[in-house]
Amino acid sequence: MKNHSLAIRIATGVAVLVAGYFIWQWWLAHKSKPLPDGIVFGNGRIEAVQVDIAAKYAGRVREVLAREGDLVERDQLLVRMDTLELEAALAQAQAHLAEAEQAIAQSEAIILERESELRLAESNLARSAKLLPQQAISQEEFDQKKSQREVANAAVVAAKASVNTAKRGADVAKAAVTQTEVQIADSQLKSPTIGRVLYRLSEQGEVLASGGKVMTLIDLSDVYMEIFLPAKDASRLSIGAEARIVLDIAPGYAGMAKVSFVSPEAQFTPKQVETQDERDKLMFRVKVQVPQDQVLKHIEKIKSGVRGVAYVKIDAAAEWPEELNRLFPDDLSQMKYQR
Repeated sequence: MKNHSLAIRIATGVAVLVAGYFIWQWWLAHKSKPLPDGIVFGNGRIEAVQVDIAAKYAGRVREVLAREGDLVERDQLLVRMDTLELEAALAQAQAHLAEAEQAIAQSEAIILERESELRLAESNLARSAKLLPQQAISQEEFDQKKSQREVANAAVVAAKASVNTAKRGADVAKAAVTQTEVQIADSQLKSPTIGRVLYRLSEQGEVLASGGKVMTLIDLSDVYMEIFLPAKDASRLSIGAEARIVLDIAPGYAGMAKVSFVSPEAQFTPKQVETQDERDKLMFRVKVQVPQDQVLKHIEKIKSGVRGVAYVKIDAAAEWPEELNRLFPDDLSQMKYQR
């Protein structure tokens, strides 16, 4: 009986040792390897700028052309606002412009007529000036010719002033036409960037005030991860430094990125920084940008809010470790995701 108990204890001990050995080997294989000098990291999540599509002028929503989740291109038409009143105002402004242009034409015709009258009056005055010394005409007749020339000259000046007034009126009418055309164009709400519709906030037939929001987009031209680094690391970091992003859902892969922003102001700063320990608490916000070509390559898979880790080079000469050089494949269906 004692021998049997001893055998059991021995077998149990061996099993524990074997299990411990395999656990130790697994831990060695999976433990995080230390990063090379010159590379630091921080936790963050994938983020993208949100863009509100809003009505510039008060009006009624005529048609909403995009749904939540739709991928939209830059300058794609998203919303049509009702423009019946604006189109009526445009027709009226165009009619006023036509009247102003007609007034210019009439005034220019009057100038030609007045200039012809002035030339005749000057010719008559010149002949009278030759006849006066010979006493072929009286002084009174000469004075009349001179007066007629002055009246004709004044008529030309007045006609030219009338043309300038008509042109100013045409400029005002043109401005009214342009303003209304701009309002009509601004009533066609287009996407300012490539993105995905996050929220659809208004529907057909709703009346919006000026600035009323119709939908919100995620700007996929600006995808990034924000991390925080201590002052000793942030002070060595350069704009444009190489970076890698590793997502929690796919820890076996890394995405290329670059540092696009380092905050000039510290975060979590104590009011009075006196000791070395307190100075070590200074953290600086760092923005790690995903290149646009990588975003476009995997645009259907890009999701904001996914958590991960960003690694950045504070020393340009540092070499990426093997696990950070395993980049996302072009075909993401080949990836193994963390469950």
